[in-house]
Amino acid sequence: MMKHTKLLLAGMLVLAPSFSSALAAPLVATGCEAKRQDIVQQIDYARAHGNSHRIAGLEKALSEVNANCTDEGLLAERESDVRKKEQKVKERRQELAEAQADGRADKIIKKQQKLEEAQAELNEAKRMLNK
Repeated sequence: MMKHTKLLLAGMLVLAPSFSSALAAPLVATGCEAKRQDIVQQIDYARAHGNSHRIAGLEKALSEVNANCTDEGLLAERESDVRKKEQKVKERRQELAEAQADGRADKIIKKQQKLEEAQAELNEAKRMLNK
């Protein structure tokens, strides 16, 4: 019996740090709550810098989020945004292919830059899916 108690205590001591760190880690807000927190943070920043016009706009945005935001609706918007950005990347790839077929270096460079911008926008839209 004593052997089991010592083993149990040793196990608890080994696991205690991982439990305490798990409890200390803050939960990351997602969806509408994350959007609310972001707006509140921006309001605090605007107040700290005396930007009354920005505060008014952000307070209106916060009111809209509080009244109308649902996690399901926000996710649907973000998924739609990803689909639009994917379509834009597809179009930019086609434009680049056409420029490459023409062989004009100046157009190729311009189309490559537009493709990279579209890909960056798509990556950001995908990142927002999990926020």
